[in-house]
Amino acid sequence: METERLLDVSVEDMRNIFGKQDHHIRKLEEDLHVKIVDRNGAVRIMGEEAQAEKAYSILKQLAELSRRGNEIEEQNVDYAITMGMEEKESVLTEIDKDIICHTVNGKPIKPKTLGQKQYVDAIRNNMIVFGLGPAGTGKTYLAMAMAITAFKNDEVGRIILTRPAIEAGEKLGFLPGDLQSKVDPYLRPLYDALYQIMGSESFARNMEKGLIEVAPLAYMRGRTLDNAYIILDEAQNTTPAQMKMFLTRIGFGSKVIVTGDASQKDLAPGVKSGLDVAVKVLSGIEDIAFCNLTSRDVVRHPLVQKIVKAYDHYEAKENYRNSRNKRNERK
Repeated sequence: METERLLDVSVEDMRNIFGKQDHHIRKLEEDLHVKIVDRNGAVRIMGEEAQAEKAYSILKQLAELSRRGNEIEEQNVDYAITMGMEEKESVLTEIDKDIICHTVNGKPIKPKTLGQKQYVDAIRNNMIVFGLGPAGTGKTYLAMAMAITAFKNDEVGRIILTRPAIEAGEKLGFLPGDLQSKVDPYLRPLYDALYQIMGSESFARNMEKGLIEVAPLAYMRGRTLDNAYIILDEAQNTTPAQMKMFLTRIGFGSKVIVTGDASQKDLAPGVKSGLDVAVKVLSGIEDIAFCNLTSRDVVRHPLVQKIVKAYDHYEAKENYRNSRNKRNERK
């Protein structure tokens, strides 16, 4: 049965929700099979009753996000539709309340999806958290925001950020400059996030004092890391021995976040990933949490989400084909 719903929205919020050339609204119309028009300061929604109700609820959530000062982006609309289909659209405004900190430019940093919210909550409630998932899900950025917030609140005395320098050894020797300039390219994404959240001057000042340390994983050997927020990024490129070495460095008063994407390993063929082994070995241990982010948690350009999904689909087909071939060979 056809029905009509009206939603009162301010002109400014309406412009934000509709998007450039009404792009967001067209997406809602296509996905929910409704008609949405602007009528004298109100949004008019027409369509089958169930679909119109979903569209009304989603638009109401987006209007609330806009009223709070959020810029409505395509990712917000896509995720709102996904949650609406699962009748979970009300989680959007709840997630939006969780402000971790602000960038140096005053922009609030907060989770944007349910998966990200669960990840942030896990970091708050556990000593060690593994953030697993594809590129663009905010694994490292949110971890950095949590670390900087804890540091500013004097919950920890320092921040230690590390990555495996996968090319370490002979190939690294061909790069010009001293050791620091050779490893910096591997750590650049960590620097970029620090600059954006903390500001270059504050970062440089704390770096000089030794309160913030950005170093390759090999530098962690033989140390005990007390009263620190420690982030191991790109953990899929660790070996099992490196992962064990890293996890056994943890001292009193420290919190550890390990991030990685099992689908993007750069290890030599036949070398096991320390991240894969850790997931098997450490599952079920109290105070260690594993958060699996998926393509629906991607908050970069919407095309990134489509790329991740396409690769997931391709890899699932390849795995199925390989397992079927192995079964046939046994026969």
